[in-house]
Amino acid sequence: VNMYAKCGNLEDACRIFGRIADPDVVSWTTMIAAYAQIDLCKEALQLFCQMHLEGVMPNDITFITVLNACSRLANLAEGRLMHAHIVASGFEIDVAVGNAIINMYGKC
Repeated sequence: VNMYAKCGNLEDACRIFGRIADPDVVSWTTMIAAYAQIDLCKEALQLFCQMHLEGVMPNDITFITVLNACSRLANLAEGRLMHAHIVASGFEIDVAVGNAIINMYGKC
């Protein structure tokens, strides 16, 4: 999935991701990042919501990726919701996540 995504081949990345029986947080984050990397940030946020509905818990990299998507969209409302989710998940103490939060507020 990551190889196709990094090569800009979102179609094949999606196809491979769809074949994964039980995608983990790394697979989901890779797909979210793939959308964000080609400026499909709204779709990246939608995929994050789908991941949440599937019961997959985000990690620090997931939060950083989603915050960057919020920043690119200049979507303060979504960024604030993500910040609240980060606090509820206990990731606000992670330095990299904290930097992404600051970056998001600065750009929104």
